[in-house]
Amino acid sequence: MISTKGYAVSGPDAAFEPFNFERRDLGPADILIDILFCGVCHSDIHQARGEWGNSTYPMVPGHEIIGRVVKTGSDVTKFAEGDIAGIGCFVDSCRTCENCQAGYEQFCKVHWSATYNGTEMDRVSPTYGGYSKHYVVDEAYALRVSSEQPLANVAPLLCAGITTYSPLKRFNVRAGQKVGVVGLGGLGHMGVKFAVSMDADVTVFSTSPSKKSDALKLGAHHFVVTKDPENLIPFAATFDFILDTVSADHDLNAYLGLLKLNGVMVIVGIPTKPAEVQAFSLVVNNRSLVGSGIGGIPETQEMLDYCAEHNIFSDVEVIAMDRVPEAYERTINSDVRYRFVIDLQNF
Repeated sequence: MISTKGYAVSGPDAAFEPFNFERRDLGPADILIDILFCGVCHSDIHQARGEWGNSTYPMVPGHEIIGRVVKTGSDVTKFAEGDIAGIGCFVDSCRTCENCQAGYEQFCKVHWSATYNGTEMDRVSPTYGGYSKHYVVDEAYALRVSSEQPLANVAPLLCAGITTYSPLKRFNVRAGQKVGVVGLGGLGHMGVKFAVSMDADVTVFSTSPSKKSDALKLGAHHFVVTKDPENLIPFAATFDFILDTVSADHDLNAYLGLLKLNGVMVIVGIPTKPAEVQAFSLVVNNRSLVGSGIGGIPETQEMLDYCAEHNIFSDVEVIAMDRVPEAYERTINSDVRYRFVIDLQNF
């Protein structure tokens, strides 16, 4: 076993504390990563605080991981020592079910091994995440990252990036289409960058007037303050696609009414309460309301390569490990532009 250390919580109300634990020994197909950076995702907060009802403790959060390969198994061909690798939201799956075979390992029908707050494929051994010094992962579930990129800014792409890229690609967002992005946070700012890179006409919908300048700097063409419902009226039935990134409770019907004929609204934010959707909001104009999760390994690699080609990265604030509690509170209060990333190089 490989001894390492991390930053863990022992319960939903517990403070973060140093945590010593062990990673598995390298198998023939495994790589050992010395973690350099790990993003702070809002889902880390939900999980650490037991808000989704599936938390197990002690918990080391973190699934936006960038690190350097320091050791490889005997059969590894994808990576060499010194390479930069990424780890996203999951680290293994059955590999044989129809979903895995189709490149949708995140929807494995047998068992999906989450990067943290999950179990290995034995369904017994707990997984611990990227708020730590090392990770051992099968090379098939690690992503290639160029060392020439700004690595702290790449880290959030492993969740926020793929979460927003996947639905835009799935619904073939393209030049000339009108795209709305609801919310301008960690997910929303990536949605804007991707949609703009696809030559869409992009409008940001936000409750915060102060975010207008940021939205325009990110490339958005229009900005609408949603606190006043009257501001939405001119946009009724005009959008081809809307990406809803908001994790707070809000009225979906208000945005569904902005979709034109055969328009699609995709939910990637996860509010805590079930939403009420009026049937007429969907029936009129043949509108579709769709959910989207992360991507599989092939699509995540495609996204990373796309970002490298188009110079797309997350806007981040880099912090030391001891500032994680502060980062959690500021994330909840939307006080970050637009993602916290933990620097683990000296941890």
